[in-house]
Amino acid sequence: MAVLSVDLATRRWSDLGIVILDRVRAAHSRNRWETGPGLPLKPLFTTGSTPYPAEGLITCEILPWNDLGPVEPDALAGRLNHLCAVRGIRMLMLDGPQAWKSRFNGLEHARVSEQQLNTVAKTGLPGIIKPHTCRPFSEFCLDVYNSLCRRGWQRLETREQPGSRQERVLVESYPCAAWKSLGLKPLPAKRRARISDLAEAFAALGALMPFTVNRPPNHDQLQAIVGGLPGLALEERNTAGARIVGAAPRREEGLWREGFIVLPLPPTKPLDLRWLN
Repeated sequence: MAVLSVDLATRRWSDLGIVILDRVRAAHSRNRWETGPGLPLKPLFTTGSTPYPAEGLITCEILPWNDLGPVEPDALAGRLNHLCAVRGIRMLMLDGPQAWKSRFNGLEHARVSEQQLNTVAKTGLPGIIKPHTCRPFSEFCLDVYNSLCRRGWQRLETREQPGSRQERVLVESYPCAAWKSLGLKPLPAKRRARISDLAEAFAALGALMPFTVNRPPNHDQLQAIVGGLPGLALEERNTAGARIVGAAPRREEGLWREGFIVLPLPPTKPLDLRWLN
């Protein structure tokens, strides 16, 4: 089952990183394969030593959206919802905070997941985000989650058999921590990243878990790829492939609070790993 991963952005549609990830099954042929409902994926850029799709290889279909104008949360939610419906996708990964901090989590300025991962932005009680420069982006993300939920999506509810009892699941990713969780160096910030940084990160990721893409990824798209990897593990019920961090989402004083962040684990990790706090 394919997963849609999005590296969110607010200024331009072209800044969004939008990637559909799937894993090649044995039935796929050497010369042609599909990532799910839709057109066949024709690789232009392949990592690792595999010259053609082999069973278990991850395929990444990059979808560039180059619309003009700023990104509106409800419009974005509508397009993501439609894309998932057309492609038969039930797991959507988003890079950005899904809820406010609980008043009762014992922390002053952050959700449990943010504290555990030492995220750059901290989502406090409603209306409070630190640093304040992150407030527009964080509130945009909250609006996207809420708009998707009005369309029938649900935040990931549990770390016990995650996603197994839910349809159309929203999962929060965090690419910076995802690189570290895989034992790799995170990408520099977009404004500082050079082409050589992208090439180095792409090669390192491909050496760890070979995958193929339909076009060379830019910074946003590569972040979406690494952030979306644990979604495949959740879909496959692979408890050795993902780490779930934080506290379950819940309603408090009429608003959503807390929520899990999910990170990928490298394939070399022992198979007896449990979901981590």
